[in-house]
Amino acid sequence: MSLVAKIKEKYWTLHSSQKNRSRRRAAPQLPPIVLQASGYCPVCSTNVQFSARDAWLRENYQCSNCGSVPRERALFVTLEKYFADWRRSTIHESSPVNRGASKRLAEDSRHYISSQLFPNVALGEMVDGVRCENLERLTFADDSIDLHITQDVLEHVLHPSLAFREIARTLKPGGAHIFTVPIPNESKPSKVRARIDERGEILHLAEPVYHGNPVSEKGALVTVDWGFDICQHIFAACGLFTHLICIDDETRGIKGELLHVLVTLKPGAAVADTDPIP
Repeated sequence: MSLVAKIKEKYWTLHSSQKNRSRRRAAPQLPPIVLQASGYCPVCSTNVQFSARDAWLRENYQCSNCGSVPRERALFVTLEKYFADWRRSTIHESSPVNRGASKRLAEDSRHYISSQLFPNVALGEMVDGVRCENLERLTFADDSIDLHITQDVLEHVLHPSLAFREIARTLKPGGAHIFTVPIPNESKPSKVRARIDERGEILHLAEPVYHGNPVSEKGALVTVDWGFDICQHIFAACGLFTHLICIDDETRGIKGELLHVLVTLKPGAAVADTDPIP
């Protein structure tokens, strides 16, 4: 091999090695898995792997098939146990996301209505198949919805009493509001973090905290840190009783913090099965 050929070979070997090292440096390093287990996902009805790369399991212990997290799976166990006929029900879901429970509801329910609160859109109008709705001022008729479903929405409402009242008004007799909401205060009183002042502006009563918002990059402001007295707040607002359900089931990937499911019932037709959830 000529001297020139040897120099070229050395150059390309060195260049290739540098590129590979650069690629290795550029590759994102995923955090280590903190929990992993096999089980049955009640959302996608599949035997799957559940895994989390963050100790906050509530939002990170994901299903390998549908991407659901524990609170969604807890909601679906509740739905299937107490409202097994949900596929034929008129369901309204406020602020769904494109995964897990919301996706399954949209695919399998014959009468599924999804809504978001879009800025600068009239209430009741449609945007790409999604209805514009404000939980505090719903445009649905009285007694028109079998099931209202909200997943981690009611910690972002500025006037929750109005929302509870509107949900009750629009539920059919025998209908229910099935929802998840973080209850960080548990046995302490609920704490208001933000409200509207007399000028119509948001007044922060605690350090602002934002959660993800599917229709806004700014996120959704947390307005209430709920306690277990949320059931009393609902009754005071609309006169309906609320059941608080807590499920801890490793076999179905329901493991983590603040996984309560709440069910507010409107009197009417009897619920099909009132046995305790196993």
